[in-house]
Formats: sequence, structure tokens, C-alpha cells
Amino acid sequence: MKGKMHLRRPAAFCILLPIAWSLTIARAGAQDWPQFRGPTGQGISAATNVPVKWSPATNIAWKAEIPGQGWSSPVLSGGKVYLTSAITSPPSLRAICLDAATGKVLWNAEILRPESAAIKVRHQKNSPASATPVVTADRLYVHFGHMGTASLDLSGNVLWRQTGLKYPPVHGNGGSPALAPAADGPILTFSCDGARDPFVVALDAATGQPRWKTPRDTPARRTFSFSTPLYVEIEGAPQLVIPGSGLVAAYEPSTGRELWRVRYGEGYSVIPRPVFSAELGMLFVSSGFDAPVLYAIRPSGAIGDATNTAVAWTTRKDAPKTPSMLVTGGLLFYVSDNGTATCADAATGKVHWSHRFGGGFSASPLLAEGRVYFQNEAGVGYVVKADKAFQLLAENDLGERSLASYAADDGALYIRTETHLWKIAGPGK
Repeated sequence: MKGKMHLRRPAAFCILLPIAWSLTIARAGAQDWPQFRGPTGQGISAATNVPVKWSPATNIAWKAEIPGQGWSSPVLSGGKVYLTSAITSPPSLRAICLDAATGKVLWNAEILRPESAAIKVRHQKNSPASATPVVTADRLYVHFGHMGTASLDLSGNVLWRQTGLKYPPVHGNGGSPALAPAADGPILTFSCDGARDPFVVALDAATGQPRWKTPRDTPARRTFSFSTPLYVEIEGAPQLVIPGSGLVAAYEPSTGRELWRVRYGEGYSVIPRPVFSAELGMLFVSSGFDAPVLYAIRPSGAIGDATNTAVAWTTRKDAPKTPSMLVTGGLLFYVSDNGTATCADAATGKVHWSHRFGGGFSASPLLAEGRVYFQNEAGVGYVVKADKAFQLLAENDLGERSLASYAADDGALYIRTETHLWKIAGPGK
């Protein structure tokens, strides 16, 4: 591992997704999974009795066929599961709601009818419906990148559509939207990092009208990226941390003003969502293709270009290009796209263990009950102990391709594969 240390005092008061705000995203309860990577947006679940072992014939509560194509991850609220999908001929972008107890499809609503050319712009591992929705107590927000964004009520009725934010996509859309508080009411924010003139934008969550639009101003030659914003508070100040090509930057939620940035050269096609350790006051990001670098950043006190002052350590060793990371109890877990999982000391980057799993990886890991859940693109789930010592607890093969990330519930996991949504329910020990 090649790294560097930058010694600074941790922030005295760093809060990740304040409790009051997190409860507005979805109803309180461990069973809610309201956005990409759960209540905090970082893959951490408070659910109990989460299954450890499964197979196509074991611990399956139900298996529902999902029409169309899509790699959006499922979200949960109020006993219902929501995801998006795309019918390619004729083009139709859709939102789907299932009963969490039975897997029955409750409604399947058309959101947009894009042009055939627009729906075909995508990477072979991407889909026209890759962005994970956001669900609140009374609304569902769905996002299809350059093709548009919409809000629905929880009966499937479209409340607003926003199709006026045009940009030239590369490989389609991959980043998910994020809901955040702001001075004039909640905003729905996402990146529009296309082939040229990249920008980040915030929509009024109630109306869909743009509140602000901020150019990326990146030095990178390749400007396209696919990351998802993370809302944090640093010493009481709200920030939206959004990686893009050439840099990760933090923005003021109410205005879109850039607060600070850390540059990482020509890193592009950045996919992983940032993670944040409130305990350490450190953010963790990965710089994307072609040669990813994992950055540990101390955002406390960062202003303007903080590349030379805010970076605590870096490493190239097995840094992920696609899966997001996971930080808990001073430990950082991540898996490279080629399947090497790592547990490192979050404060220093020192590697505690590294283990090679089989296959390629796109899904982001999940933490539940002291266990880390990884899943490869072939649909094999690996469960390991969240500890400095490597311990493989289970290897579970569903036998169907999967690029989406887990959703967790009390007593259950939800896993999207190429043609199905699975509810895994069984012994959690």
C-alpha cells in the first residue's frame, strides 16, 4: 500500500445525516430503507435477524419477476418495496411498487416515454433505469438521468416531471438522487456529469423546479461521472459532498455554492458514493477510472482548494472503481471491481486483511448486526465478520446476474437480479 499521512485534529462536532432529518426521509423503524444505501446513504442497517445463508431453494420468502430492464436498487417504506425499470420497445420508463410481505406487484406506473435514441445511450453494464429511487412518508422520487426526473405519490400518481435538464450523456445514467434539507425547503439533488459542461443541480422537492445549478469547473479531460451526493453536517454546517471527474467537492445545500474541493487529477467515470465517519471526522472517496485512488479527507475547516491540506491518506491498492465503501467502528471496508475485499484502519489506511473473492463486483456492501455483506455480479453473496480478523461466515449463490445493491429489513434482505426481485428471509445467526 502506498499512502501518506496528514495529521490534523478531527472535527470536534461532525454529524452524519442528523436524526431529525433522517426521520423525514422515511417512517422511523429499522425496516425502512429509503434511498440508495439505506437511511444514512452509507450501507448501514439497524435491522435485526438479517439472514446469513440462502440459496435459490433455501430461505426464500418470495421471488418476483420484474418486467423490463433496470439496475436500480430496491427501497423500502411502510411495508412496500419500490424500484424502477425500463421497457425498451416501445421505450417506457416505469416505477414499480410491490408488497413487501408477499412480493405482489401493487402498481406499475409509466413515468416517461423517451426517444429510442435516448434510451439506447448506455454502457453494457448499465441500464436505462439504474438510479435508485428515494421514498419518504408520502412521496417517491425517481430519476432517469438525462431523460428526466419525477415525483409520485405512493399510489403511483405522477405529481411532477422535470425533463428540461439536458446534457450529453456518456454510458447513460448511473448516479442516484439524494434528498436534503435546505433553507427554502427540501431539495432533490443529483449530478449531471456528461460529455461536456458538467454540472450539479438541486430541484425543489415539492415542485420539481430547479433551485440552483452549479457548473463543475473541472480540470479533467473526461468530464463524465456517475456518483451520488451525500448530505453531511460538518461542525453544524450542512454540506452536499458530490464526487465528479477530476475532483470531489462540497456544496452549500441552500445555494449550490462550492465550499471546498479536493482534486484527484484525471480520475473520471467516478461511481462510488462517498462515506463519512462522524467518529473520525473523515470522508472517504474513490477517484474512478482508469487507476482509482482511495482518498481519506478531513473536511473540517476546508475552504476552496483543499487538496494540499485536507487529505489525510491515500492508497491505490485495490481501490474500487464501482462499489461504494463502508465505514464503521474505525474500520473501512471496500471491494475492488475485480473482487478483492479489504478491511483497513480508517484513520491511517493500514490494511488489516485482504481477501480475493470470485468474480467482478458492482454492488456496494451492507453492514448489519456486525456483519458485512458483499455481492458479486454473478449473484454470489459473501458474508464476513465486521472485524480486523477475516472470517467468512457464508457464501450464497442465487445463480442470476446482479449489479444492484442490497436493501435490509428486520428479518430479511432484498436482492435485485437481472429478471427478479428476491426477498431472503431466514435464520440471522
